[in-house]
Amino acid sequence: MKVVKFGGSSLANGEAFENAINIISADPERRVIVTSAPGKRFADDIKVTDLLIKYANTVIKGDDPQAIVDQIFSRYQEIADYFDLPNEKLAPLAKRLQSLPAHSYPNNNYLMAAFKAHGERLNAQLMAIILNHRGYKARFVTPNEAGITVTGTPNNASVIPETYSALSHFAYSNTELLIFPGFYGITLAGHIATFSRGGSDITGAILARGLNASIYENFTDVDAIYSANPHVVDHPQPIAKMTYREMRELSYAGFSVFHDEALIPAIQGNIPINVRNTNDPDKPGTMIVPDKDFQPSDIVTGVVSGKHFAALYLHKYLLNKQAGFTLRILEILAKHDVSYEHMPSGIDDITIILDRNAIDDQLVDIICNEIQEEVNPDCLEWIDNYAITMVVGEGMRDRTGVIDDILMPLAEKNIAVPMINQGASRIAIMIGTYDEDADDAVRAIYHRFFVN
Repeated sequence: MKVVKFGGSSLANGEAFENAINIISADPERRVIVTSAPGKRFADDIKVTDLLIKYANTVIKGDDPQAIVDQIFSRYQEIADYFDLPNEKLAPLAKRLQSLPAHSYPNNNYLMAAFKAHGERLNAQLMAIILNHRGYKARFVTPNEAGITVTGTPNNASVIPETYSALSHFAYSNTELLIFPGFYGITLAGHIATFSRGGSDITGAILARGLNASIYENFTDVDAIYSANPHVVDHPQPIAKMTYREMRELSYAGFSVFHDEALIPAIQGNIPINVRNTNDPDKPGTMIVPDKDFQPSDIVTGVVSGKHFAALYLHKYLLNKQAGFTLRILEILAKHDVSYEHMPSGIDDITIILDRNAIDDQLVDIICNEIQEEVNPDCLEWIDNYAITMVVGEGMRDRTGVIDDILMPLAEKNIAVPMINQGASRIAIMIGTYDEDADDAVRAIYHRFFVN
């Protein structure tokens, strides 16, 4: 049995639905289907999830939401019209969308989560209706019915282990298609909570593990995962096969084709993942597999840069002699609920790398002032334009001289490298650069390893 997830662009309109249904029907092993909310139909379009966020904010402010409700429902109506569905078939979707403000929510964060989740919920319900209309035996299944239980914050939930026990006992027939909405689960108190944005990938991986799928197929709008960002490098090499941990490292720094958190259930269940193109399903795409017995074909699998970082640099003589120095800094970050990404250090220096999107200018000043008062560093510098470039490859593990091969083209381009760090796994090397150099760094490293 295969679990198949379709992204937002793969379910954006009636024609996209038709492609998805053709893919489902082409392989009898594709029994479990996960839907995203309808994505953009064209460049300037608005995703349904963003419309639902607007709907939620309108309700929170106490304004009349009818215009935005009509706009959201029109997206589902357009798909239904493509398949000539009778209006009465769509009535339950219209009723549920209209009634969202009348439900009870513990607070506005839960309200927002519930509203956002309905992009996927209504799309899954619509997919089941269309499949049945076409003569397939399909069943819409909610996370509540399947036992997909989560904890955490309402808009950044995490699945709990009991979910997999519930899924292992979930009863279904091999003759029916199960249609699940992605992106959300149900809290222990019975409320909707969503995974982080793009979390339908996570739902697919949870179902693949819990239902013991042979493979998890993730259909999106690209032919494969590429060795570099096509917006940075012209016609980068597609990756035929890569390991879970290579994908984790690359996703962290900026590969957005597949949600990095979705790898965890797949890793735990040892489920291979196949990322493929909905619009060209005959192409093999990219396989993401366990690292055991994996034989890399290249030294480097991919190179990617993330520009959403900042760095806090501290210098203090005899830092290494001061017990608890680092702990005192981390306690300040923890007090303000700020997590750090990396912390390379030297005998007298520490660089704390942070996600710039998670901290505003006011909080930067507060944290810097508190660190200055607490540990009195000789030098304290906030670096706002920081980028991290990840060079990743299982083939790097047993090679010598790879760091030289990475740094040489950067030196030739006069690209400054304020930080370099290699993880214990030896499959990833992290390069710190400044924002303005990030794309040039990616191109230089890519051409060193991939262009003959």
